Amino acid sequence: MPAKDRFHDSVKVALQKDGWIITHDPLTLEIGLRQVYIDLGAEKLIAAQKDNREIAIEVKTFAGASSITEFHLAVGQFLNYRSILRRQQPNRLLYLAVAIET
Repeated sequence: MPAKDRFHDSVKVALQKDGWIITHDPLTLEIGLRQVYIDLGAEKLIAAQKDNREIAIEVKTFAGASSITEFHLAVGQFLNYRSILRRQQPNRLLYLAVAIET
């Protein structure tokens, strides 16, 4: 299991305060014989539509020596995860959580 980013718990608490139910911490997806881990999976019941919204959130702190390298890694990871989600859980939207300073 991968290590949590520095802001992981802050993002989780913010989602819960906004009415999201954390369903996965982390959200595990299988691709072939490998597993990938998206930091959080959450859902929210929308009463007016009587429908569930499902999201996945990848949390990034950009704590490495090079912000540009961290950016490229985060975007690549995001695109890979989005591709996997579209095939396995097409109703779940993927978000990238970063600090405001980023």
